[in-house]
Amino acid sequence: MPERDTVTWNTMIGGYVNYGDLESAWELLKSMRRCGFMVDGYTFGSILKGVASKGCIDLGLQAHSLIVKTGYRGNVFAASALLDMYAKCDRVEDAYVVFQCMLERNSVSWNALIAGYAKAGDCETSFLLLESMEREGVRLDDGTFAPLLTLLDDPEFYELTMLIHAKIIKLGLQSANTVCNAVITSYSECGSIEDANQVFASASSTRDLVTWNSMLAAYLAHNQVALAFKLLLEMQEFGFKPDIYTYTSIISACFEDAHLNLGKSLHALVIKSGLEQLTPISNSLMGMYLKSTKMYVDDAIEIFESMDLKDNVSWNSILTGLSQYGLSEHAVKLFRKLQLCPLDPDHYVFSAVLRSCSDLATLQLGQQVHGLALQLGFQSNDFVASSLIFMYSKCGIVEDARKAFEATHKDTSITWNSIMFGYAQHGQGKAALDLFFLMRDSHVKLDQITFVAVLTACSHIGLVEEGCSILKCMESDYGICPRMEHYACGIDLLGRAGRLEEAKALLEAMPFEPDAMVWKTLLGACRSCGDIEMATQVASRVLELEPEEHCTYVLLSNMYGHLKRWDEQASVKRLMRESGLRKLPGWSWIEVNNAVHSFNAEDHSHPCFHAIYQVLEELAGEIKNLEQAIYLELICDLDCLD
Repeated sequence: MPERDTVTWNTMIGGYVNYGDLESAWELLKSMRRCGFMVDGYTFGSILKGVASKGCIDLGLQAHSLIVKTGYRGNVFAASALLDMYAKCDRVEDAYVVFQCMLERNSVSWNALIAGYAKAGDCETSFLLLESMEREGVRLDDGTFAPLLTLLDDPEFYELTMLIHAKIIKLGLQSANTVCNAVITSYSECGSIEDANQVFASASSTRDLVTWNSMLAAYLAHNQVALAFKLLLEMQEFGFKPDIYTYTSIISACFEDAHLNLGKSLHALVIKSGLEQLTPISNSLMGMYLKSTKMYVDDAIEIFESMDLKDNVSWNSILTGLSQYGLSEHAVKLFRKLQLCPLDPDHYVFSAVLRSCSDLATLQLGQQVHGLALQLGFQSNDFVASSLIFMYSKCGIVEDARKAFEATHKDTSITWNSIMFGYAQHGQGKAALDLFFLMRDSHVKLDQITFVAVLTACSHIGLVEEGCSILKCMESDYGICPRMEHYACGIDLLGRAGRLEEAKALLEAMPFEPDAMVWKTLLGACRSCGDIEMATQVASRVLELEPEEHCTYVLLSNMYGHLKRWDEQASVKRLMRESGLRKLPGWSWIEVNNAVHSFNAEDHSHPCFHAIYQVLEELAGEIKNLEQAIYLELICDLDCLD
């Protein structure tokens, strides 16, 4: 252009900002000033919009200085944009200072300040500003109510949501999409799916994609997956194409058995739509398969390996899933691959890989991961510290587990629970019990897991009366109702002490129907007490609930064999064989030179098994020779006594 004016420059700056290219917009602003053109309120409005969207507070501060320098501090457009920038950059106090200095305020200024306080979660100030806005006669619009409604996310705000909704209707704003969508979400989060549905139904002529997604999210939040799928179909019938938010929301809800086939159908639809390479959608699909059952882990791994772009969520999901399903070796290998990527591991990654190190009892690798966590500043994170405590406890070094505990802030129950479990596993129940009382006296909030830990500790060292007392006073003294796992701990406690009838009585006194875990705990108590008759009755209940549980058959068979009741043992083995079940072999791991070696009984799969068995034979021979030498020495001692 041979001739340019301020409008030309403003148009180009605004274009770059709308395109998301703040760097070019800023360079153009500098060129505009070098060429002698005066910036105005529209220039600042555009550039500050870009700063706000990118969160570049340093550029925002420079723009603020330029506003003051050029005398535009009193310009309503520049001041409103400046206020909005500070609010969106989480500097709401600075936004309020700008607001106070404004000579002229319009609805944009008020809305920006309300949105800033709403984003900061300051409900009281946000609504006080609404009252002041009304008193000053400023027009309320959709930009006023949408941010306020995001604060109403709990059943205690239901009546306030109704009042705001009534005000919206009174002002004729109910057809505004942003307000309608926010009202749907607010009613849902306040516990009223019926009101949310009513608002959605009344907006039939003004719905946009966000409206459909809001109602979909509401159904999913209330676990109404069937209605969510029906809505998904209706949405497409009305010509709305699902977006990333639609797919990620509904896929994430399809991990239960009842809905997994629907989830697979969605997976097929995603592939058909060509969206399978979008990272958020792949993450949701991976999460769906990992949350269902172990049999779908391979599907999750396949999705993960096919992803072109993996983010932190991708790595967190796969590592956590593999760790939870006991595929610890695979998790450790993937962690090593992650270290070659430009992404930095976060606390979820460290927590998952340390749990895998715990399962494998790989102390050296666990210590290396600990060192990396220290280097990246995660040592005081509760979840990382909890995993460190588990890792050191499983590797037999409870002293280092205690050091990891002491390095935390100790203000939540997470690390307290972990160290108590660690002491319980090492037979140091007294230390665990002392920690329980110290935790209580330190006013750290106790939770369900705390009582599982302390009851386990009591069980492992035979503190029967103390454990029973804690179980009885859980609800009255601590306000925590005993759950299934607490009763299982109590049954285990009594069973280990040989008080089998009391254990059975505790099961029968439970206020809910016992699940398979509780019955299996009682079955274990029957084994330790040698009561085959009760064991037979309990085993039949376990098999009713879990007919494919091979451990129950094995336990019964071993008990019959121990009592030399061969016919009953043969019957159990025959029944197990007819059911197509077999005993799964147990595996052992050992770490040598930072490599994990795994074995089971009579295993020939290890590449060095010839050398291993040769050493075993030599050791067995040495033990035999030692036994003979001790026997001969004992005979000689007896002869001397004679």
